[in-house]
Amino acid sequence: MSEVIIHDDENFERALKRFKKKCEKAGILSDLRKHRHYEKPSERRKRKMNAATRKNRRTRST
Repeated sequence: MSEVIIHDDENFERALKRFKKKCEKAGILSDLRKHRHYEKPSERRKRKMNAATRKNRRTRST
């Protein structure tokens, strides 16, 4: 669970920005999007294979 302590001299927008950055670094939103719908194991394998080929293609071209 991410939490941000707001200091006396800190405004709300700055604290919200720190909270969003902390959540992004922890990977909370990406995990939430990933678990929004059920993914069949075959779809998961296909997605991972496609990601690996994209990554392999990107590293070979450079």
